[in-house]
Amino acid sequence: MDAFDLENPTPEHKLLRQTVRDLVRDAVEPQAAEYDESATLNRGLLQKCGELGLLGITIPEAQGGAGMDTVAAVIVHHELAKSDVGFTLAYLAHSMLFVNNFFHNSTEEQRRRYLSKVISGEWVGAMGMTEPGAGTDVLGMKTFARRDGNRYILKGRKALITNAPDANVFLVYAKVDERVTAFVVERSFAGFSTDKKTHKMGMRSSTMSEVIFDDCVVPAENLLGKEGGGVQNMMRNLEVERITLAAMSLGIADRCVEIMSKYAATRMSFGKSLAEHGQIQRYIAESYAMTEAARALIYSVARGVSHESRNRLGSDAAKLFAAPVGKMVADHAMQVLGGWGYCSEYKVERFFRDAKLLEIGGGTLEAHQKNITKELLRQIS
Repeated sequence: MDAFDLENPTPEHKLLRQTVRDLVRDAVEPQAAEYDESATLNRGLLQKCGELGLLGITIPEAQGGAGMDTVAAVIVHHELAKSDVGFTLAYLAHSMLFVNNFFHNSTEEQRRRYLSKVISGEWVGAMGMTEPGAGTDVLGMKTFARRDGNRYILKGRKALITNAPDANVFLVYAKVDERVTAFVVERSFAGFSTDKKTHKMGMRSSTMSEVIFDDCVVPAENLLGKEGGGVQNMMRNLEVERITLAAMSLGIADRCVEIMSKYAATRMSFGKSLAEHGQIQRYIAESYAMTEAARALIYSVARGVSHESRNRLGSDAAKLFAAPVGKMVADHAMQVLGGWGYCSEYKVERFFRDAKLLEIGGGTLEAHQKNITKELLRQIS
């Protein structure tokens, strides 16, 4: 009997991985440093992802998507993040936070209006949840909406919104009569604007800014789901978001293990290769072990996550474990490379900068610790 391939459980998954690897080799890696330095989103590359069917990876084929599962989504984020973590974050904000979330909560009429545009990459999507004074505390949001005949009027601000400077359409959460509610908001709507770009330490090839709703007029038909249904919409999407964010950390770790191993094998120090020094062996070996543990957890959890099959405990655990692994392995790689690791030539400094956000975005480490503890206590009560 052939051994089960956790990363590629079916031939379709294996083919997808090779497709993304080819994309990374030919189109992602050559542009990564340039777009990190310019702090801009490569919209042409996002459209290339659309041409390959990656922007609708979890959307049924009948609706124009690839019809694949959460493991497939993990594969895409894992492979892209080995090269350009910032672009991968932009991809996640588009394909998971907007496209996947929108699809599972939209009507057929809403899908006809928006789905083909975002699956093709013609339009860039984003999600507006975080606010200047409310991040993990989602219910503390201050943005509100009031019904006014056949429209809603939105008032408030969102902050730290990935893709905001480039997005054409936003999935926005606001309170209607103190109940969190979701809306689809186009950039062209009256009263909508975005602020100047927010400058970041890492993930620079994804753009970010505040979003402003100054009595923004949203047609009633752009209500996503029902009034007060926003929290449920949000929670259903959190698990796929968190497992794909964990996959990004795995991509960072994989690439950094490769970089430090190759460097240690060829760099000479005190008459022998760096790889022959015990301390360097420790950095490499421990990095590899942590990476393999993260890989096993992420892909195991991903198999049981879908819109119909929830695994909040597993997705929180995967991100809680994997996010620090990505940062720690990047740190180890920088230590192995010494001064060269701190410089841009070997790319480690970019991965190190990028890795930190994964301990914050999509749920802080502290939020995951709280969620896991709460769920375990619930199970034994």
